[in-house]
Amino acid sequence: MDQKLRLPVGILGNAASMLLYAAPILTFSRVIRKKSTEEFSCTPYIIALLNCLLYTWYGLPVVSYKWENFPVVTINGLGILLEFSFIMIYLYFASANRKRKVVMLTIPVTLVFCFTAILSAFAFHDHHHRKMFVGSIGLAASITMYGSPLVVMKQVIQTKSVEFMPFYLSLFSFLASSLWMAYGLLSRDLFLASPNLVGSPLGILQLLLYCKYRKVGITEEPKEWDLEKNYTKNMPHLKTSAEKDEEKSMQSLKVTPPAKDDEQSTVNFQLVVTDATNGQRGTM
Repeated sequence: MDQKLRLPVGILGNAASMLLYAAPILTFSRVIRKKSTEEFSCTPYIIALLNCLLYTWYGLPVVSYKWENFPVVTINGLGILLEFSFIMIYLYFASANRKRKVVMLTIPVTLVFCFTAILSAFAFHDHHHRKMFVGSIGLAASITMYGSPLVVMKQVIQTKSVEFMPFYLSLFSFLASSLWMAYGLLSRDLFLASPNLVGSPLGILQLLLYCKYRKVGITEEPKEWDLEKNYTKNMPHLKTSAEKDEEKSMQSLKVTPPAKDDEQSTVNFQLVVTDATNGQRGTM
């Protein structure tokens, strides 16, 4: 019965993990659009890259027995491509200081995987010991990967805003960890089940935080003309001297009715013109 459920659960786990690895596409589309990494951290993607590298190696016939963990290989292979792409995009738009931090973290991650792969292939000569060795390091990497959002969760609690904790990333993290935990238990493989025992509760915690602080939306900076409009509308008595001078000049340009003297002079001028005209007609 366990073996019959194992494959469908593995397929569902693959689907959930694919959505999990693809969820940052929305985040990085924003990074590309704004040409800035803002307050996003690259650490979760680097740790996820290490996790994908280790579990791809774990599922290959070099470590596992034949293709018993084929679903693990397929999804983590896709994860390697996606996480590597996200890291490259982050490096392109990050500041010089953040680029330095990303490189300093990526180099040790790469060295850890290379060391694990070479040592497991040449130092151990059976699948059992290879799985024990690679699985132990993969277990530590998975726990670190699922624990890396704790930094973002701390930021959410401090700022009371979920702007930098995407909802879909939290949702798919919970679904993927829950399904892979079931897959590991059905396979009686503690190296697949154990890290997800940590990831599933953390996914629930992220969703709870999102539900609590989701009403605090992403605030945009008001435009300058909006500020000026609201300023003069709400506090008209605080107008600047320049605005007062402008109002005075506008009032001075208004058309005023002619004075009585001007009207009288205009009438006299018309009479003179009329007399002159009549005189000319008489001479003719």
